[in-house]
Amino acid sequence: MIATWARGLARHRTGRLLAALTGIALAVALVAALGSFLTASKATMTQRAVRSVAVDWQVQVQPGADPHTVRSLVVGTPGIRTALPVGFAHTSGFTARVQGSTQSTGPGMALGLPDGYRARFPDAIRTLSGSSTGVLLAQQTASNLHAAPGDTVGVRLPGAGLRQVKVDGVVDLPQADSLFQTVGAPSQSQPTAPPDNVVLLPAARFTALTRGATGVTTQIHAARDNTRLPSDPAAAYSAVTGAAHNLEARSAGTALVGDNIGAALDSTRQDALYAQILFLFLGVPGAVLAAALTAAVASAGGARRRQEQGLLRLRGLRPRQITVLAGLEAALIGLAGGLAGLGLAALTGRVAFGTASFGASAATWSVWYAVAFVLGVAVAAGAVVVPALRDLRTVTVADTRKQEDVRRARSPWWMRYGLDFALLIGSWLIFRASSGNQYALVLAPEGVPSISVSYWAFLGPALLWIGAALLLWRLTLLALTHGRPALARVVRPLTATLAGTTAAVLARRRRPFARSVVLLALAVSFAVSTAVFNATYHQQAEIDARLTNGADVTVTEPPGAQVPPSAGAALKIPGVRQAEPLQHRFAYVGSDLQDLYGVRPGTVARATSLQDAYFSGGTAHQLMRRLTQRPDNLLVSAETVSDFQLSPGDTVNLRIQDTRTKSLRTVPFHYAGIVKEFPTAPKDSFFVANASYVARMTGSDAVGAFLVDTGGTNQQQIAAQLRRRLGTSATVTDLTQTRGTVGTSLTSVDLAGLTRIELAFAVLLAAGAGGLVLALGLAERRRTFAIATVLGAKERQLRGMVLTEALLLAAGGLAGGALIGWALSEMLVKELTGVFDPPPASLAVPGAYLALTGIAAVAAVLAAALNGIRGARRPAIEELRDL
Repeated sequence: MIATWARGLARHRTGRLLAALTGIALAVALVAALGSFLTASKATMTQRAVRSVAVDWQVQVQPGADPHTVRSLVVGTPGIRTALPVGFAHTSGFTARVQGSTQSTGPGMALGLPDGYRARFPDAIRTLSGSSTGVLLAQQTASNLHAAPGDTVGVRLPGAGLRQVKVDGVVDLPQADSLFQTVGAPSQSQPTAPPDNVVLLPAARFTALTRGATGVTTQIHAARDNTRLPSDPAAAYSAVTGAAHNLEARSAGTALVGDNIGAALDSTRQDALYAQILFLFLGVPGAVLAAALTAAVASAGGARRRQEQGLLRLRGLRPRQITVLAGLEAALIGLAGGLAGLGLAALTGRVAFGTASFGASAATWSVWYAVAFVLGVAVAAGAVVVPALRDLRTVTVADTRKQEDVRRARSPWWMRYGLDFALLIGSWLIFRASSGNQYALVLAPEGVPSISVSYWAFLGPALLWIGAALLLWRLTLLALTHGRPALARVVRPLTATLAGTTAAVLARRRRPFARSVVLLALAVSFAVSTAVFNATYHQQAEIDARLTNGADVTVTEPPGAQVPPSAGAALKIPGVRQAEPLQHRFAYVGSDLQDLYGVRPGTVARATSLQDAYFSGGTAHQLMRRLTQRPDNLLVSAETVSDFQLSPGDTVNLRIQDTRTKSLRTVPFHYAGIVKEFPTAPKDSFFVANASYVARMTGSDAVGAFLVDTGGTNQQQIAAQLRRRLGTSATVTDLTQTRGTVGTSLTSVDLAGLTRIELAFAVLLAAGAGGLVLALGLAERRRTFAIATVLGAKERQLRGMVLTEALLLAAGGLAGGALIGWALSEMLVKELTGVFDPPPASLAVPGAYLALTGIAAVAAVLAAALNGIRGARRPAIEELRDL
């Protein structure tokens, strides 16, 4: 009997089985692909964090401790590959006599590097000119002293006097911030910037020069074997910090560990958790939608299945046997759909990422594939077996002969109790609470191993998604129930004299039709919210890169350099449209030291992007005009406005160094507006003023940087030309370079791949939701069309009936999906503010992708309608006989 039933299903219910199989395959593929990719991305994020660190540990030898003993302790720590001692000595100044003039600088640092240091820590030092060994000057020090390889430099050491060294090379210290950290001090007590003046010496030379000097310390720089770290950044962070604490405990107070690799992983673990959140926010709805599509496909043939079940019961089959037959159908759908979904996931990985495992280890992707397969089987069982069991308990044989609308006269329970309104109200309340100023979705306290997520915030979008779907369902039912006259007038051009009949048929079938509209709307909303979030994220990542770099190319002058604005003319090489000077000073407001940027208000916007979202109290154009009209106007950060209780027009006295007297001078300004972000400015407090006023009051028009506009093209090539022209006298950065450095590991690894997978599946789900359910519904109504033909309906009228349903489905689904998707996008972007830097002023709408999604959904609906029209052309007698 089972074999006969299976053959009958395959022969006579092929379309229904294939449609259900498609839904299962999409759900399985989406879960397998996203799960594997998420795990692989976490591993990649860990690897990138590890590779970004030049020196894993800087172990500070405490006063009175023996450096050799501490080094032996470090070398004996499990996981340590190498450990070398490095000397640190404070200097009180540098001098150099170059081309007949004497240059001098302020305090700095001298480092003593042992033999083989650069081979063991290759990323710590980068040679710019001259030799890579011997006495090496940092780039900024060489610029301050106007020194080059071959020049003699004096190093003044406290307690040892002035010592002369010959420069062998000029180098860059890419990770100077961590290299000159105060080991063991909290982050708020760390130096605000590394020393400007640094000289690197061979260990033997360092020992000779610093003999008798004070302020000399030793660090042990260690490189770990990180190949065995856990792939998850949070677990890797716990492992690394635990090892560092263990070393400190074993040292008995003789050593403190500067855990650079732990600091890198500390930041990455938060990015990894945001990737997991994005998986839940953006990926899980797709899997739920695919499961709902399967359930809808199964329910499209629910009436016929109940009739078959009633016939089997009349012929003597027991409930257990009927359940076995339903289980057989579920097994066929689940197993075949699951295997097809795994194949689709593997194909997606191969096409999009070059490997079926999405870069994950064999064990990891096998687990995700297994979880996805089991999920597919469970969805199939829920879509087929559960309704069969419910019908066996609640539906009699006589009930199976009744029309569905006769058996279901009452409204659904959720409509009677207003569940849709309750869900929407709950969503709004949760959104208000979770989008407040003090709310943090991810909480990762610095230095604390645990990391927490406010998962209850997920209820906001989830309740909105479900509540909006139920509200759309309610509105569709109400429109079809009470709007039959209006509907008849609307469809009359397509159905002629059958307009009233068409409206009546739609009103009678309002439940399955409303289900189809809601399913299509959910699919479209999933595509809209995912695409808008993705586009907005990339928009903000680009803005962040431009804010950090300042312009297409930025030429930053060393501190203290007296470079006039006219020097920008030398930067106007082919391809450069504008070289805008930007002053950078420091100013005291009260006891608070802040950055001060002097701009030319009338021309600064030609070289960089100034968005209205960067300012408060006026648009970018309005505030720049205020600086022009009154040169002593000042733009102030919101934090400073709050701290000093400023009101528009208030006088703000800043103390700025006067270059003529080398002392601080009080310069009056007037508060004219708030600046939140500004090109090259830090994330905290700063000022923006008129450059001409700053120059007049301080006696210097020296430029801190030039913002170079290349028209958005050839940025790397122009930056390379400027580097060759300027040498070590200035630092040249380009937007392409900055894009890769300011982006978090989440930006560079996860989001692009995550959304690429989701956007592809969103189009498939929209097409499936629009076409599959309609096609199956039309197939189940062949009897209705055959009877209408016998009663005299013409082919044109039947075609109009089918097209009417298709067009109403497409219009309702697309309109509802667009509204739900817009609301979801607004909520997602607001709740995931931590992902965006800076927060967006408006959403980015990817019109091309959304048009593609809409076209795919409409095409699927029309294809299903055309297939239904083709079926309606079959001779009515043959159709009735087969049915």
